[in-house]
Amino acid sequence: MKLKTEIPIKKQRNPITYDSNIILIGSCFSDNIGEQLNYYKFNTSVNPNGILFNPVSIENTIKDAVNKREYTKDDLVFHDGLWHSFKHHSKFSEPAPDVSKKNKNVFDFYEALKSATHIFITLGTAWAYRHLESNTIVANCHKIPQVAFKKELLTVAEIEKSLVSLLEQVKTVNIKASVTFTVSPVRHLKDGFIENQQSKAHLLTAIHNVINSNNVAYFPAYEIMMDDLRDYRFYKQDMVHPNKLAINYIWEKFTDSFMSEDTIKIMSKVNQLQKDLAHRPIHPQSESHQKFLDATSKKLKSFKENHPKIIF
Repeated sequence: MKLKTEIPIKKQRNPITYDSNIILIGSCFSDNIGEQLNYYKFNTSVNPNGILFNPVSIENTIKDAVNKREYTKDDLVFHDGLWHSFKHHSKFSEPAPDVSKKNKNVFDFYEALKSATHIFITLGTAWAYRHLESNTIVANCHKIPQVAFKKELLTVAEIEKSLVSLLEQVKTVNIKASVTFTVSPVRHLKDGFIENQQSKAHLLTAIHNVINSNNVAYFPAYEIMMDDLRDYRFYKQDMVHPNKLAINYIWEKFTDSFMSEDTIKIMSKVNQLQKDLAHRPIHPQSESHQKFLDATSKKLKSFKENHPKIIF
């Protein structure tokens, strides 16, 4: 007897290996999968401008990197003692109007795009905020008073236009990278229950319209959360974000889809080494712990000799 539905996962034609260069950009789901990839020591670049939710802001970030755009003080706004960029997450806000870190990230992201083998783009919401003075859609409002913005729901056509544009931008610097779209499983309930569903519907429709006319893939993170894990025990206390159990489950599905068997075997060794290196003994000076340290050191040395490209 089956007690739940399970989303069928397709094996991708271009699997991830330890020779891959991976980019993840978009909603916080990109950060979650990026953390897992970093843990397993893949070459990964995640969200150079911080978490981005709407497709227009993701498009603008890629466009700025491809064009090697340099930010200046004129790109910043001052509010509540900090200088903010409407193209960046609040973690990039600073007490001084310094854009050096932002510009370094633009250059680093440009280099990452040129060498990327896999690009994962996660859309979070079709709701966007337009800054009235500049008439531009922003990545983050930075708690600036709401009267400075107009909230709008991006149409399917507008989202399609952004997705096609960002794909074209990527191709100008890298025609070989495989691109995969996902929709974030995080529910944006601050927009409203009905409004969140409407938003996700716009994203899903636009993505599949683009997939049908471009050589890109789709990973069903949203569907796994909504249909396979349809229980509040898979959410954090806010009942909005997937919890660690859900993230690990989706990660397993991601691994099944994108990793080859040889890669999975290496990942298992990396995982064991990570656990060994993270071990904190009750008695550090004990003989048994000293033997453990010696064994771990030899294990790590042997691993590095067999896998010189994987950096610990």
